[in-house]
Amino acid sequence: MAEAVISLRQLNITFGTHTVLDDIDLDVYRGETLAILGPSGTGKSTVLRSMIGLLEPNGGKIYIQGEDVSELDEDGWNRLRMKMGMVFQYSALFDFLTVGENVAFGLRQHTDKGEEEIRQIVAQMLEMVGLPDTQDLYPAELSGGMKKRVGLARAIAVSPEIVLYDEPTAGLDPIMSHNISRLIKKTQQQLHVTSVLVTHDMQSAFYAADRVAMLYKGRIVAIGTAEEMQQSTNPIVKAFIEGREIKEQVIE
Repeated sequence: MAEAVISLRQLNITFGTHTVLDDIDLDVYRGETLAILGPSGTGKSTVLRSMIGLLEPNGGKIYIQGEDVSELDEDGWNRLRMKMGMVFQYSALFDFLTVGENVAFGLRQHTDKGEEEIRQIVAQMLEMVGLPDTQDLYPAELSGGMKKRVGLARAIAVSPEIVLYDEPTAGLDPIMSHNISRLIKKTQQQLHVTSVLVTHDMQSAFYAADRVAMLYKGRIVAIGTAEEMQQSTNPIVKAFIEGREIKEQVIE
């Protein structure tokens, strides 16, 4: 049986009286890309923030590489985060740093690598995401799709074992969205990372992911391969795929 790198057990997160995640159970297996699909505002990004320690659950457990993260102090979280890369929805690049400096940021902050080795890694990562010779540009000189690719280069520069993607195709045209999806798949295949892809972009999820989980109103309502999800008879999954309004009675 495949090893679970990330496990959520009865994960519950609330904001005031509003329940965002309602007793979620979910496993992400070593080397796979799991997409979490669902409408906007249904709790997808909350799952990622809990995985990386930015949100503390109100109940339940999160295990990463078999470790109960509720027992971690800040040093423990920093150690664990060194194994994780995060690709943010809006790239989150530092405007005052060049592309090369952005990609090198984690290497300079968290490793003892020399400048020549860092320079080589930066060049290699930018080559991998299709942006060679852009080290000296600033984020303001890049298109939205280029910024997304720089964000991915930065995330993988520290050789993470886990990569988390928060809406990586948001705001992009269909061609660039597909290019980003191809990069996600390429990253998994070449670096053998375990990935979680949060998106409302069905085409991206079905192309890049090994499995897809459908999240609706804080609950996992279906999970399976892309083919299984596309053929699902679950009324919530069918409505979402077909772009129809999800009727309230289907979740009673």
